[in-house]
Amino acid sequence: MSDTVQHVFLVGAKSLGAYGGYETFINKLTEYHRNNPKIKYHVACKANGDGCMDETKLEGVTPLGENEFEYHNAHCFKIPLPNVGAAQAIVYDTKALAYCCNYIKEHNIKEPIVYIMACRIGPWIAKYYKKIHKLGGRVFLNPDGHEWKRAKWSAPIRKYWKKSEQKMVKYSDLVICDSVNIEKYIHECYDGKCMKGADPKTTFIAYGAETRKSKLADDDAKLQGWYKENGLSAKSYYLVVGRFVPENNYETMIREFMKSNSKRDFAIITNVNDKFLEELESKLHFREDPRIKFVGTVYDQELLMKIRENAYAYFHGHEVGGTNPSLLEALGSTDLNLLLDVGFNKEVAEDAAVYWTKQNGYLAKMIEKADALAEEEIAEYGRKAKKRIKEAYSWQLICDKYEKVFTGLYK
Repeated sequence: MSDTVQHVFLVGAKSLGAYGGYETFINKLTEYHRNNPKIKYHVACKANGDGCMDETKLEGVTPLGENEFEYHNAHCFKIPLPNVGAAQAIVYDTKALAYCCNYIKEHNIKEPIVYIMACRIGPWIAKYYKKIHKLGGRVFLNPDGHEWKRAKWSAPIRKYWKKSEQKMVKYSDLVICDSVNIEKYIHECYDGKCMKGADPKTTFIAYGAETRKSKLADDDAKLQGWYKENGLSAKSYYLVVGRFVPENNYETMIREFMKSNSKRDFAIITNVNDKFLEELESKLHFREDPRIKFVGTVYDQELLMKIRENAYAYFHGHEVGGTNPSLLEALGSTDLNLLLDVGFNKEVAEDAAVYWTKQNGYLAKMIEKADALAEEEIAEYGRKAKKRIKEAYSWQLICDKYEKVFTGLYK
């Protein structure tokens, strides 16, 4: 490997090939750069615990010894973790950074980049920033969305996230924001608060999506089996795919769907959290409505793409975060998209979608209007959505921008 290769260490995703923005992003970044002679990736993964790495489920993996393997020509290393409950994510990031520092030192890697995803380890970042700089490296950060706003966190944890974010931004050489809104927010909050009173150095690179069709045919046995199992068929359902957390507004979407007179079903693809599910049931009694269908998770990417393509319409209720991967995938696959009216979603979809608010009865009326749309109107939304993804969010475009950032060509 020549000295001109840029080594990039990716820290913050749990595993490759799973749900989650960072997991999808790293999977695509390493796939699109697998034959790029200018960049060598080193990817941290969890060896155990929630969402840990199981490389036996991935195709094209080469084992490199205990807790190491090669995938998409990237060197992947698994970090074993103690069972420390909620603090595991923090322990994971610090252990992964310690591994990176040792690896850089042992292999005498010149000018490495350590790219950290999410702002979990603020209280410890100064120590690693100094270590990495001492080794001739730089620290890049993806601050994610407004993690401190998430409903799932208690007040003290939210306070921790906000403080942690402030420290992480301060000790970064470059902050890569996946949304224009997030980049604006970083400057509003942290200008003048970085090293020696400087402003944070930022750039905007979104997440990506595929613009191709699924490889599965309409009569594919896997697809038809899934439909049969869940009592669904092409164009007979509204769809949502995402993490089952309060700030994704499942409550509003289910309540409003139940109020509507739609003859279609509402298929919900998610990893069910029993506590939140029971909370929703006691509020909404959705089990009494046969149209509301929790259909579990779908990890087969081609099947998921086909299910999106065949949905009558897609709901997107995320209101926290930057450019959301599930929204991009929906715009790339589903023709009619009904999105919560917030800045992040509008920035992404522009006029290629329909927008709803959480006002009582608003979405129910919109569902009935959507049911009555002419085929040509729906197809026109689909055309606009695909065009939007192609022009601003295709994985090729995003990975090209990352190449320029990592190799120093992109200012």
